[in-house]
Amino acid sequence: MATRDILKTLRAEHDELRGLFEEMESTTDRAGKKRADLLARIKANLLPHAKWEETVFYPMFAERADRDGLKTHAEAVQEHRAVEKTVLPDVHAADFTTPQFAGRVKVFGELIDHHASEEESTMFSMARKLFTPKERAELDVAYEEWKASPAAAGLAAMAEVKTGAKAAVRKVTRRAQ
Repeated sequence: MATRDILKTLRAEHDELRGLFEEMESTTDRAGKKRADLLARIKANLLPHAKWEETVFYPMFAERADRDGLKTHAEAVQEHRAVEKTVLPDVHAADFTTPQFAGRVKVFGELIDHHASEEESTMFSMARKLFTPKERAELDVAYEEWKASPAAAGLAAMAEVKTGAKAAVRKVTRRAQ
């Protein structure tokens, strides 16, 4: 059996998200239902992943990191914030059957790919030195358990509510302009 490793799990989830964004990119404006389904699948994969990184992995990484690691940590946190506070609400504010949605979701996918690539090449390289294989295996088990927990569902639901509220405000604001 392969050794468990949180870094391998997170990378596999990044790859899954990349695949979903590629599938989204191949849709047309007439595929509103498919786009809605794909966006739901993207969020179902992204939100628990991001919330666990923010609440568990990133703080542990920052505790052990040197200056370069702290800079990498700050970049990762800022990218999460940009997606959560700006990009995702903008995607939600667009009608799924419009070129605006297609453009916004393309930027969303590009940001996720950039973030994941940076995380994999920089943060994960550092984490291999900062965490022992045993610790990485324990984190992998803890992550799997956390994803199945009410806490994970609650954090994902809270993020979804915030995104929906921001999207609604943006829709109203745009109509008023």
